[in-house]
Amino acid sequence: MKYKAIVDEQFEFADLSSEGIDLIPTGEGRFHVLAGRKAYEAVLHAVDWDKRVLKLQLNGKLFTVRLEDEYDQLIDQLGLQVTNQHQMKDIKAPMPGLVLKIEVAEGQEVQTGDLLVVLEAMKMENVIKAVADGKIKSIHTEEGNAVEKGQLLIEME
Repeated sequence: MKYKAIVDEQFEFADLSSEGIDLIPTGEGRFHVLAGRKAYEAVLHAVDWDKRVLKLQLNGKLFTVRLEDEYDQLIDQLGLQVTNQHQMKDIKAPMPGLVLKIEVAEGQEVQTGDLLVVLEAMKMENVIKAVADGKIKSIHTEEGNAVEKGQLLIEME
C-alpha cells in the first residue's frame, strides 16, 4: 500500500511504502531506522490514531507527520471528505491504557480540537481531543484508572 506523509503541514511525500525500510526498536518509543543507505534515530512522542498524526523526533528534530493511505487520498481526490455534521456524544477509549490526565470537567463547554484526556498506551501518551463543539455531560473515569478499548470515558451533549 502506498502512503502520503504530510510533514508539519508544509511538505508532502507521496507514494511512500514500507519496502526498503528497516525499523528496529531500541527502547520505549525509540527506533533505529534504516532507509536506503541512510540511518536515523527516531523517537515517537505521541500518536493520535483517529487523525493518523504522529509527533516524531528524527535525529533530534521534532516533526508532526500526518499519514494518508490510498483510500484517504482517493476520498480527497473525489471531494468526498467527511464533515462533522453530527456531534459525537460518547468519547470512548481508542485502545486499552491508563488515564494520565483528564483536562475537562462536567458542565464545561469545549470546542473542536480541545484536549479532553491523555491516555498512556504502550508507553506512549495519546491525546484524545474533542471532534466537535459541545458540553461535557459526564465523565466516566478518573485519572490513574486503567481502561479497555471502547470503554466510555466522557459523554458530551
